[in-house]
Amino acid sequence: MITYREITMQQLADHMLEIDVSEHGDVVYYWVNTEIMPIAETWDRPRWKNDSWRESSWLVVEKLPGVKAWGAFEDERMVGVIVFRPRLTLDTAQLAALFVSQEYRRSGIAVHLFNLLRQQAKAEGYTRLYVSATPSESAINFYRSRGFIPTREVNPELYALEPDDIHMVMRLNTPEG
Repeated sequence: MITYREITMQQLADHMLEIDVSEHGDVVYYWVNTEIMPIAETWDRPRWKNDSWRESSWLVVEKLPGVKAWGAFEDERMVGVIVFRPRLTLDTAQLAALFVSQEYRRSGIAVHLFNLLRQQAKAEGYTRLYVSATPSESAINFYRSRGFIPTREVNPELYALEPDDIHMVMRLNTPEG
């Protein structure tokens, strides 16, 4: 049985390697002219080893005030995590990271974690969520299914860290938000 709970940044660090982030795909999204387009391209993301996950650009949020994280656990093993960054702008919070172990994907964990983050953003009065999404087909399709749309009005700080990602926003004051 999967349980969900808010976790500290130290708990995130302690459990991060339990999540198997490995993934393989045959489609990558790119900005072409004024829209994102799927391009046939094989890519692989290996499982993190040792502290290789600490090289992730989303960790810039780790020490910012108000950052929150929630973990999905099977027993005491973390199988999913989401990280919330408040105050990206006055009206926008950031979904800074979302990972679910390979064997637990498509089981509702990402949706549940996302709903926790969305509720937090709404409770704090934000009207938009921002995500810098891995350009994989699975990531883009997940975020689109939640109501995110690609944006050309990228956050300069995040774009500098992740220029190949697809930057997306979601309005929280809409029926799907």
